[in-house]
Amino acid sequence: MYGHGMVTASSEWVLLAYRLPREPSGPRVTVWRKLRRLRVVQLVDGLVGLPASAQNREQLDWIADEVLEAGGEAWTWIATPGTKAQQRALAAKLAETAAEDHNALLDEAEAVLSASDRPHRRTLKRLHDELRILDADDSARRRRVLKQLADALAPSKAAR
Repeated sequence: MYGHGMVTASSEWVLLAYRLPREPSGPRVTVWRKLRRLRVVQLVDGLVGLPASAQNREQLDWIADEVLEAGGEAWTWIATPGTKAQQRALAAKLAETAAEDHNALLDEAEAVLSASDRPHRRTLKRLHDELRILDADDSARRRRVLKQLADALAPSKAAR
């Protein structure tokens, strides 16, 4: 999930409140990674949110189930910010998270492309696919990196 759609002043949000035991650390890391992939807005420790949609609700419900299975506590909620200022702040956090993730993905792709070792095709494909579907502006940097990834994925002339 990479695009969250437009967020308006009256938008509802799906919230996940959760707490996991410190040990073992594996479930905490797994949940954190899944939340990062969803591009959630971190409101406070143990409270994350996404704009309300059936898909976002389902994703956070699944993660809540994983937290419970790991011996933690989890609740999902549908909420509306109390003020327009709070809604704007949430929308700004969502945009900031998306921009940070976009730049991190571009940084990762550039590092992989410039590495002296030939990157795995699977890595190139993952980066290419993630950049293609990211809900982001069409910057020159993004277009350049997408082209470089596509070129690296194309069969070489020697292999034909």
